[in-house]
Amino acid sequence: MDVMKLDDQLCYALYSASMAVQRAYKPLLDQMGITYPQFLVLNLLWHNGRQNVGGLAEKLALESSTLTPLLKRLEAAGLVTRTRNPKNEREVLIETTPKGEALRSEAGCLAERLVETSGAPVAGIIDLNKRVKEFRDRVYAGL
Repeated sequence: MDVMKLDDQLCYALYSASMAVQRAYKPLLDQMGITYPQFLVLNLLWHNGRQNVGGLAEKLALESSTLTPLLKRLEAAGLVTRTRNPKNEREVLIETTPKGEALRSEAGCLAERLVETSGAPVAGIIDLNKRVKEFRDRVYAGL
């Protein structure tokens, strides 16, 4: 059986859509002084509060070893703190600093940017997001 053309593969459509969203967000993230992966980490912290590295890595589907350099850069920028858990020295806890919290209000414009750039109705984006998450969860459940 021949391999499907790239444009006919769902994996490529999801990948390229993700890249398009990141490009739409980039000017705003550049103004905030953060990258898209850093935004994802900050978003998790804004909504869930202090977390350990392993928990963040799991939610982002990353290895802790991949996440650690990103967290170090966020810490160097003064956006998060990394501290050892006094109850378990092997665990590193991450939380936003006041400077990191201040970015939260600036990040609100990212959703507006996506609606504006795509021209898609908000209800359509919400429905697409729901369907993609359901698909993702089914794939993970099948692994």
